[in-house]
Amino acid sequence: MRIAVAGATGNIGSLTAAALERAGHDVVRISRSLGVDLSTGEGLDDALTGVEAVIDATNGPARDRTETVDFFHTATGNLLAAEQRAGVRHHVLLSIVGVGRIEGNAHYAGKREQERLVEAGPVPWTIVPATQFHDFAATVVGWTEKDGVAPVPPLLMQPIAPADIADVLAEVAVDEPQGRHRDVAGPEPQDLVDMARRTNEARGRTVKLVPTWSTALTVEMAGEVLLPGENARIAPTTFDEWLQGQRDAA
Repeated sequence: MRIAVAGATGNIGSLTAAALERAGHDVVRISRSLGVDLSTGEGLDDALTGVEAVIDATNGPARDRTETVDFFHTATGNLLAAEQRAGVRHHVLLSIVGVGRIEGNAHYAGKREQERLVEAGPVPWTIVPATQFHDFAATVVGWTEKDGVAPVPPLLMQPIAPADIADVLAEVAVDEPQGRHRDVAGPEPQDLVDMARRTNEARGRTVKLVPTWSTALTVEMAGEVLLPGENARIAPTTFDEWLQGQRDAA
């Protein structure tokens, strides 16, 4: 199949494109750096010529709620309209487990708008809700670290390996549209502070971690709100296995 990946130069997008190519598919990479701009629509019609399915793994600004919602509204609207013109038969959206349970987070608000447009849009769709990725703890430390100290919220989550969710997206794209896919998660619950500590150790970094809710990830995310539902699809790679890969690469 000829399949387009939006956000193809990002973490999950690049892994998804690679998974599709390993399976023998013709992959069209959509990214602003490659000359296709979802915010303006520039280059979209040409990029989607002959494309049968689109996987949307785009990311957006997460600092301001209005900015984030506006970004996803415009980018998703432009993408869906171009897909309709091109005759794309399947739109696959990567979303987040529990996106409807957390009101105050700007990124979650943007993803809810994205889901709303996809569900109401003209292209048959599948929405794949995934838990946070194994590298999320390192991302949070990167957000908050200052002078060797990083505030980290004590979130409970069931993280998934980036390569595993990429494989799921590639598999879903070649199948028929399903509507809302069941939650996809890694095999084990983890505490974000402990994940950050172990990731830093694996990468040879020394950072003082301060457990606190005084970050952008607030107490609204406490408890089990980030965990997958009962019928979740469980991916195989454990956090320990992912960490070993980080040690090998360090």
